[in-house]
Amino acid sequence: METRENSQLSIYDHNHPPRTTKTRGRIQTPEAGSIPIFPEEIIVEILSRLPVRCLLKLRCVSKSWRSLISSNHFIRAHLAVSRKDTNFGRHRIISTVLLPCYSLKQCSLNSLLSGPVANAVDFDYPMKNPNNSVRIVGCCNGLVCIAINGRHFFLWNPSTRKHKKLPDADERIKRGLFITKYGFGFDECNDDYKVLGIFSGFCTAGRYETMVQVYSLRANSWKRIDVFEDGLPFDDKGKFVSGKLHWGRRVGFNARWEIVSFDLGSEVCRTVEQPRYIEGGFSPSLGVLGGCLCVLCDIPKTSVDVWILREYGKRDSWDKLVTVPYDLGDPWKGPYSTPLCRGAKGEILLVYGSSFIVYDPKDNAFHRPKITNFHTFLEADAYVESLVSLVPDAAPKIQNQKKHGSSMN
Repeated sequence: METRENSQLSIYDHNHPPRTTKTRGRIQTPEAGSIPIFPEEIIVEILSRLPVRCLLKLRCVSKSWRSLISSNHFIRAHLAVSRKDTNFGRHRIISTVLLPCYSLKQCSLNSLLSGPVANAVDFDYPMKNPNNSVRIVGCCNGLVCIAINGRHFFLWNPSTRKHKKLPDADERIKRGLFITKYGFGFDECNDDYKVLGIFSGFCTAGRYETMVQVYSLRANSWKRIDVFEDGLPFDDKGKFVSGKLHWGRRVGFNARWEIVSFDLGSEVCRTVEQPRYIEGGFSPSLGVLGGCLCVLCDIPKTSVDVWILREYGKRDSWDKLVTVPYDLGDPWKGPYSTPLCRGAKGEILLVYGSSFIVYDPKDNAFHRPKITNFHTFLEADAYVESLVSLVPDAAPKIQNQKKHGSSMN
């Protein structure tokens, strides 16, 4: 949105013109009893620092404010401010809870990092039913993609409570194919959100089939593509970084582990150079930390090395960020997985078995956040509150996450 020279917005009511004038580079003090006004760029600066729930209410102030808050320019500005919040005040952790039944819950990321107690809140998500399984396909720019019963996909903005059901990927899915691998991200080149699904199962004549399809929000349709012909991904969920989805997989007779990427723009698969590991005997897995691709090297019952790719596309930019030891006082929680964020003081929030754990490398200390209204969970992901729309024409063109920032999904 371009700001016109004489563009001014009242912070109260646009229906009553203020008795003031704007001079170049400053705002004159209004007369007593008049309504203060500010240039539009100042209004954007102020409003972009407010949480989504407040902005949804402020849209009712006037037509001008509704237009401003709903504009692509403002949505981009608000998202950029939210991403840069080092206190993670607008970031949430979303989890698939198994007990007492399948459901989605969220809690504040900031409370997990620093608060003594975090409170989990139930989500009212699409097709919510205790008999329906729900999986988190991915989070991007405040949008969350979920799969219900492995067949029905939804794009959903938990902050605005808007959602969109995706059309069925293929008629054969209704006859036995289920999603087995998946991913969700933003195609910056085409200004489009896309979902990749690898569907497998026994279909007609008892044959086992596998097919790969990509959904485009802009086209509102799926299309079948021929990829992964040299081997399917090993991980369930693709990790979105720099416009690409990433999985780990095993290939060859020696089951060599490699990182494979799928470019959402070009729809081309490639392998990604790995860190120059010094030691062997570990189990690798992928994650995303601060908007960067990372590899977790799990040395059983000993420690986990976290490698981070600080500059995407350059192997020499792999850096060992931290080594997280296992808490030998609680050895039955299982391996570390899914690094969710790195705090301002360097602390790392990870999933540890079926719980969360915060490791502070400076003090070599662990902290287990206490969470109320929370039970055993299957998976967890992080998203940032946003106003991003599910209407393609209104979906803003958003730049990819910075490679050296603390931005999250």
